[in-house]
Formats: sequence, C-alpha cells, structure tokens
Amino acid sequence: MIRSTKFKILGTLTLLFFSLAACKDKATEENTINSKLPKIAIAGLAIESSTFSPATTDEEAFHARTLENVYSFYPFMSPDSVNRKRAEWVPTLRAHALPGGIVTREAYESLVEKTLQMLRENVPYDGLFFDIHGAMSVEGIEDPEGDFIIRIREVIGQEPIISTSMDLHGNVSKRLAEQSDLITCYRMAPHEDALESKKRAVDNLLDRLEKGTGKPQYKAWVPVPILLPGEKTSTRIEPGKSLYAMLPAITEEKEIVDAAIWMGYPWADEPRNHGVVMVTGDDKEKVGAAAEKIAQRFWEVREDFEFVAPTATLDESFAMALKNTKKPFIISDMGDNPTAGGAGDVSWTLKEILARNEFKPEGGPSLIYASIPGPELIAKAENLNVGDRIKAPVGAMVDNRFAGPVMLDGIIMAKETGDIHAVTEIVVRVGSVDVIVTKKRKPYHKESDFTHLGLKPREADILVVKIGYLVPELYDMRGGWIMALTPGGVDQDLERLDYKNIKRPMYPLDKDMEEPDLSARFIPLSN
Repeated sequence: MIRSTKFKILGTLTLLFFSLAACKDKATEENTINSKLPKIAIAGLAIESSTFSPATTDEEAFHARTLENVYSFYPFMSPDSVNRKRAEWVPTLRAHALPGGIVTREAYESLVEKTLQMLRENVPYDGLFFDIHGAMSVEGIEDPEGDFIIRIREVIGQEPIISTSMDLHGNVSKRLAEQSDLITCYRMAPHEDALESKKRAVDNLLDRLEKGTGKPQYKAWVPVPILLPGEKTSTRIEPGKSLYAMLPAITEEKEIVDAAIWMGYPWADEPRNHGVVMVTGDDKEKVGAAAEKIAQRFWEVREDFEFVAPTATLDESFAMALKNTKKPFIISDMGDNPTAGGAGDVSWTLKEILARNEFKPEGGPSLIYASIPGPELIAKAENLNVGDRIKAPVGAMVDNRFAGPVMLDGIIMAKETGDIHAVTEIVVRVGSVDVIVTKKRKPYHKESDFTHLGLKPREADILVVKIGYLVPELYDMRGGWIMALTPGGVDQDLERLDYKNIKRPMYPLDKDMEEPDLSARFIPLSN
C-alpha cells in the first residue's frame, strides 16, 4: 500500500516535471517568436485650427487618452486581428480634438511632452504609426506637426520607419515630408474612408518591416498653389471624384508604395497651407512621373471645383425652405461650422431666425436649430424642469464679431447630460423653433444626436445645422438642402479673409497667376 502510494507520487511528480518543461519550452518558443516581431509605437495629436476665429483650444478639448486599448480607436487592430499579431505595439497618447481655434502653447507643450515621455520609456523602436490631422495651428509655432515629428525623432532616432496618416484637408510641410518615411491621407470627403486610410498607413509600415525593404528610397513632394474649402472639393462630385480616383491605379504600379493628394486647410494663415501631392516608392522615375501627373491634373481642373451643393444667402435659403414640401429641408450654417474650426457660438443665424415672423407662433413651420453654446442658460436650467419656462442669453461668448448674445425666452423641452463634447444639452422651444443649447460646442451630424433629445429631425420642416457639406447620415435624410453663406471663423468666401502669411500667388485668390512649377521635388530620406 505504501509502495503503491510512493509510485503514484513519483509518477505525478514526473508528469508535473515534463509538463513544466513543456510549458517552459512553449514560453521560450513564444518569446522567441515575439522577439522577432517588429516593435512599433503609436502616437497621435490632431485638430483642425482656424486662425481666423477668436477661439483658442486648451488641453481639455483634446480628451487625451492613453492608447492601452488600441483596438477601441483602430478596429483593424482588434485583439484577434492579423495586424495586432504582426507586431509588438507600444501605444502612447491619442489626443484628438474637435476642430476649433488656435491651440494654446501651454496645451501643445503639455500634450507633446506627455507623448515624448511615454516614448522614452520603451525605446528602441522599429517603427512608429503617426496618426495626425495636419491642420493644427499653435500659438508661436509655424508648423506644429513638423515640430512634433522632429521632437519625436530626437527620442526614437532616425532609423525607425515613421508611417504618417492624415486628413486630406491637412498640410504637408517640407520637414513633415522629410521626417515621414511613409505618408498617406484620406481619399474621400466626407471622410468615409478614414479607418481604411489609417489601416493603409499601418499595413504599409508592417509590409516594409516584415520584408526588410526599409524606408522607401524616394519621396516626391509637389506643392500645388491651390487653396480651396472642403465644401468645394468633395469627392462626391467632379472634379474631386475623378482626381482621387487616379490614386488606386497608381499605387498598384510596381515599386510605388503610396500616392496622396492634400487639399490643404484654407482657414489658417500659414506658409504651409496649400495643396500638396506626394508619392513614395523605390523607383525614382516612376515616383517622380506619378507625382507630376497627379499635380498637373490637380492644377488643370482647378476652375472646375464648385460647391458640393447650391449656396445662397440666409434669406434666400429660407425662401427655398418655406416653399419646400419634402421634409426636412436642411440649411447648412457654414460660416461657423465647428467641424471645420468655427467657434461654434456665432449667434448671427439664430438671431435672424428668431426675428422672422414665420417662426414666432407655436403653429409655425417646425424648425430645429443645432446648436448654440449657452453656459449661462445651462446653469440657470439646473434648478428647472422640463416644461418650465427659461429666459437667458446664449451664444457670442467667444465670437461676437457678427452678433451679440441672443436672449432665449422659451419652454424647456428636454435636458440631457453626459455628452463628451456638449456636456449638457437642453432643448428650448421658442415659437415653432426648437433650439439645442449646449454647455460646450458640439456638431450635430447623426440622427441619434437629435432623437436622444426627443427631437424628430425627419419630421421637421426645416433643420439648420452648423455644418458645411453634409455627412452621410444627414445627406441621406435631406428632403432638400442649401448651404447658407453665413459669417464666422470659417467663412467660405476666402477672398474676404485677411491672409498675410500664405505663399502667393495662390489660386483662387490670384486668378491670373502664371503657370506654377509642378516638377517633383525629391525629399531626402529621414536618415
């Protein structure tokens, strides 16, 4: 009995020994595999900043978060995705803000230093995915993205491959082009391909690292002296549609890695703000020829760019809306569009609406206005309930150049809190107008933005939104649409803007300018 027990114990220990040995071998094998994976950092700091708006952007607006759950920002890198398993990922900070005014120097330095510190903790790297917008303006810095990438290089060195992903409304300075080894941008406006473009940037980076081909040998950069608003360069219509349709075939060429067109951001007065074409690859002749072909076509169609929808004055817009029979007729309040960098609190349009006799009676045409910040009204509403009357000023706390605060005197129809941008939302009914008042500015571009407040945008006669071209959900909802040429920090009439620092001549500001030099400039490799 004792002897039998001893053999059982001995057998158990033997099995345990071999099991532990097997686990150790497996762990060693996994560590060996992991050690072969490229080590890639991720960093991102993005905003579109209007220098023609009196607003400023502080650090809080960026909602900076560490990228621990990478897949929550990049679904193509979910835990079970192929890309997630192709590298050892080292996430740092993701700080993306709503478009707005110029970023304070304090906010920029804080966000950059936090990113750099996180990068320092895990050097060395094989690569870095640089997720930016490209139209950030910062107090006292002429080219923030160029400054940021140089400071990243000072931490990670010149050898790692940086793959940069951008918005097509961003700007590509020479130093951003030089320090980026791979670079691409969206090919659609509205940006329905945003995640697809970011994935392309990651795929290009992984492919170069896995194949051992390293940095593309050639980067052709062509500045194109064109500066147009996104509302004129949408890829829904020509010529933007065909221009961007050129790119896939070019990138399928052997020895070409990527090709991209940046329209540039027109509401910042900086030398880097203009169109750019870039092509990267390993065959100098092909890369240069492709870049020049795209740039030449961009220039040839410059006069064909038109607004993606009809434009009119606000009065003309309402004349159309009131005759329209299909709901909702959407009016884009373009001049203060917060998705393009407007302050979001210009009250001029709301003042004009409330002054119109059609909307004064409760039984007038139903109109939803989205939206206007009114922190004083929000504070006053804390002690009131739905159904109570409220009277308080809204708007023009940041941008009062075109109209002062509007005194809202109406009934509270809804109250909601917790939105990441608005913080608090209150619907105030004045006559037949439902005004969405927020604590902080927020763009309204999804049906759920309205329905969670009890509003029914599809049943409204008129829907006025602080947006330029409509994003897909609103576009599909429209019963009619006009873009109103209203005032604000992102005025669509660029000739009214007081440019002092952009490079001239520039189309369309200088319509009679001579043919520009569109030859490819080959940018030195980062190392």
